[in-house]
Amino acid sequence: MFQGENLTNLRMMHGYSRKQLSDMLGITEQAVWQYENNYTSPKMQIVNDLKNIFHVKSKYFYKTDVLQNANNQPNINMMNIAYRSKEINLMSKTQTEAKHMEFLDRFVDYLSNKISYPTQKIIQLRNEIIHDLNTATESRQEQITAAANLARKKLGLDEMTNNNLMFLIEKSGVFIFEKAIGKEIDAYSLWTKQDRPFIILGNLKRSAARRNFDIAHELGHLLLHYRVEFTNLDRTEYKAIENEANQFAGAFLLPEHVMQGEFQTIARPTNPDAYIDLKKKWLVSIQVLGYQALNLGFLDAKKHRNFYAALHRKGYLKQEPLDEELPIQKPQKIKSIMDYAVKNSIIDIQRMMDIDWMAEIGFFYQLTGMEESFFSQYLQKKQDFELADVAEITSHTR
Repeated sequence: MFQGENLTNLRMMHGYSRKQLSDMLGITEQAVWQYENNYTSPKMQIVNDLKNIFHVKSKYFYKTDVLQNANNQPNINMMNIAYRSKEINLMSKTQTEAKHMEFLDRFVDYLSNKISYPTQKIIQLRNEIIHDLNTATESRQEQITAAANLARKKLGLDEMTNNNLMFLIEKSGVFIFEKAIGKEIDAYSLWTKQDRPFIILGNLKRSAARRNFDIAHELGHLLLHYRVEFTNLDRTEYKAIENEANQFAGAFLLPEHVMQGEFQTIARPTNPDAYIDLKKKWLVSIQVLGYQALNLGFLDAKKHRNFYAALHRKGYLKQEPLDEELPIQKPQKIKSIMDYAVKNSIIDIQRMMDIDWMAEIGFFYQLTGMEESFFSQYLQKKQDFELADVAEITSHTR
């Protein structure tokens, strides 16, 4: 029997409306609704088209999928998704990302449920920061700076570099993935209901410096804004939350006690080119260096306006020096877990694809952002007969 809920899950994960999917299939929107609600079953040609669109096996639509198989309730609360974006996002976009996160959370479960981890440092750090925020008497700005300094220390970042930023955040317990989010969203983060932290980075071409700020910004949300219902914020509240995450990111990436000395080496502080060496050292954009120079009093408001005008005049608001040269950090944690699980016979990739997930490599690329070659290296080439293939063979033998 055709499983309409499986189709709904895939459609939502990919962000398609019923109208968009019906146009891709050359059928009516009403037909898609009927398939999803189990009023009718699609013909085999439609099933073939669906499996090609979503990169799954034909049998995916006739058996319980990984979301329905889960014994527990959905682990993702879409209201807790924190976007790095200038705008509050549409509910439909949030629903798409929430469904994607449901699949991704199941994937992490699948890979790691037989692997023991030490107590997650990120949870200990979050709890310590929450306690400090609830008991501190300083201003909110001072509290955020203190939280950033504590995070840098607890995560083990070297005082004079951000070279291992992504590695250390992943090591602390955060799961970081890449995804085609869209042009309007740089990244987003959330805690699952079972306290698993995720950071999702956009995979559009961005510099190493911009990516580092995205990571630090989302780390700020994870530590400062635990369980905040972002979808219920008005524009003023949303902007205030984003500003706090930006402040955290600046203080985290460019610690005050070190940067006071670093900025003293700048001979012409309103000239963006004077910060190129610091950008190379700290892997942070010239624009962020300028904001932190303002925050620390190295630049006054007038000088910062001149600095920003120079950024605009030189075209650095679109692309800065070194943007094409500094290597971009890529997530490695889930690859390491997967490699360990395969080599120790904890999981079998062929079984994962054929039986447990009923999906093709393209599905896992869409889900995780990891290149298809990473998955294919574990596969043994063999003939795979799908339901559609069996049907075709049967028709020729009659």
